[in-house]
Amino acid sequence: MSDVERAAAGMEALVEADDRQGGDASLAVRALSARKKVLDLQQRNASEKVRRALYALAAEYTNLAAWSYIDLRDLDTAQRCLHEATTFAGLSQDPPTVIHVWINIGLLSSQRKNWSEHRSAAQAAVASKAARIDPFFSSLARARLALSYAALRDRRAAKRALGSAQEALLKAPENRRPRWTAFYGPAELNHLSAIAHFRIGEHATAEAMAHRALSEIPHEFQRNRALATCQLACAQLQQGEPEQATQSAAAVFSIMNGAPLPERMRTLVGDFHRDLLRTAPSATYTRDWVERMRDEWSRV
Repeated sequence: MSDVERAAAGMEALVEADDRQGGDASLAVRALSARKKVLDLQQRNASEKVRRALYALAAEYTNLAAWSYIDLRDLDTAQRCLHEATTFAGLSQDPPTVIHVWINIGLLSSQRKNWSEHRSAAQAAVASKAARIDPFFSSLARARLALSYAALRDRRAAKRALGSAQEALLKAPENRRPRWTAFYGPAELNHLSAIAHFRIGEHATAEAMAHRALSEIPHEFQRNRALATCQLACAQLQQGEPEQATQSAAAVFSIMNGAPLPERMRTLVGDFHRDLLRTAPSATYTRDWVERMRDEWSRV
């Protein structure tokens, strides 16, 4: 197990880098390089406990690489990584690792707008052993399920899943969990709630939930704060507040503080950009926004 601990030492640094700026090619390469070292250890004589721990670690490094490729919107490479992560997670028989893979499979499906597959992955996460034994994971899985229902325009099911996620999170004990789970809590649940309400057309509620999320998301979660801010801007724009929405959207660049926007975030900003041009094409703040976009995109 001391070999496992040494092999795991670099995981926390990679997850922290992802929390700050999101996935990039360098992070994915580093994760896959660390995975190779973990798999090399499998060639040595080891107990069953150590082998399972190594497979869990291999799954997590592969999962992190997949997450980075999703952020980069290199979805085919992410798919290949998730196939590998699924195998390693199954061999590990580690419940948190298994549910983590299901969650990322769902995220990949959402990027492809395959909402039926997204729902199936979320349902698998809800039914997983981790969700059955720990309300924390049950909450996370049900929040993802709410996003599926919202995208499928099932308003009642989406709200029911959000309510279940909230109830489960309130019951979750303060247990020690893997480092990758640190992003999830009341703040992120509010962020996911904002997305779900936006998808079902409840834009005022989406704005309120985004504000609530931003009041709670820790500053070290730079990427998540930027995503929630962009979600806020989209909700404001849909309520006929284009000038305020533009100010919120511009804050995304300040939050990222010069770091390149992950492709997934660039896509969301691009969606806002197109909607703003349709809503207020000749406004002064729109022209200012277009200039800001041009400067930011060319600088990156």
